[in-house]
Amino acid sequence: MKLLLTFALLFTTVCCFAQRQNVYFLKNNGKYVTTRDSSDYVRVVREPDSASALYNVFEFYPNGKNKLIGKSSVIDPPKFEGQCMEYYANGKRKSIANYKSGQFTGEEYEFYPNGKPYRVKKYPDSIDVNDMLQDDYLVITEFDSLGNALVIDGNGYYKGLDDHFKNIEEEGNLKDGYRSGMWKGHDWGSKIIYMETYDNGKLISGVSVGEKGDSVKYSKSRDVEPQYKGGLQAFLNYVGNNVVYPDYERAHNIQGRVILKFIVERSGKVSDVEVLSPVSEAIDKEAVRVITESPDWIPGTEYGRKIRVSYTIPLMFTLNN
Repeated sequence: MKLLLTFALLFTTVCCFAQRQNVYFLKNNGKYVTTRDSSDYVRVVREPDSASALYNVFEFYPNGKNKLIGKSSVIDPPKFEGQCMEYYANGKRKSIANYKSGQFTGEEYEFYPNGKPYRVKKYPDSIDVNDMLQDDYLVITEFDSLGNALVIDGNGYYKGLDDHFKNIEEEGNLKDGYRSGMWKGHDWGSKIIYMETYDNGKLISGVSVGEKGDSVKYSKSRDVEPQYKGGLQAFLNYVGNNVVYPDYERAHNIQGRVILKFIVERSGKVSDVEVLSPVSEAIDKEAVRVITESPDWIPGTEYGRKIRVSYTIPLMFTLNN
């Protein structure tokens, strides 16, 4: 028998099965739970419609109102295709987006919690999977909460708001949808203030000032994600070469996918490895061991500063005769 392992980055989580539909109970932090009462929202994945290969995905808030409606090419985790609609807990539309192979494509329409239009973003037809931390889109239109236009046809003075629409996160001039000239921003979570200079959407230079007044210069990219030394394929090779299939599970043909969450620290070390979706005690333990013993990564940076980054990955334990 041969051990096969597959790996992919995840931005969602899941669990549970039914005959014609799968039901998953999720926490907002990405952890799987086993009961509806302990979940923050519920995902239901139903069989494809007639003549379609795409699964129907529905998410619901605890109050029963829609959170998301979309279609996916796979059951677990969803890999969205086509139009996907999200809603606020008050029932108002939150966004209407288009997906291709799980990535944003085309135009995305966003709305304020009061239902008024917020902004329109345009994504490229394809996105580099190694550059997923970048805001790889153009801002086409933006309105304030009263409906006054701030950006029209990609031109104007942009004020990007936080998720609660209370604070301005970044602001500056847009020309044909691209950042232009001097921009300023405030990362409220990290308590960092930054100034950046752009030319036709490309970051030329930036400087960030921390809470204690320390400044750091950076260029080319605001965010750089952590990387395993040697790249993704090297990481896959490391996992495949170091996993040992537990004897009992091998003998009893126990297979499945363990979903793990871990942190890449500022030092590059892997920490806080946690099982989100278990298979068996021995398989879970082996998956945690391999990730915990991973060689140091190249740490991620934001505003030129090393940061802790959380990853969620599935490891497939499959036996082939």
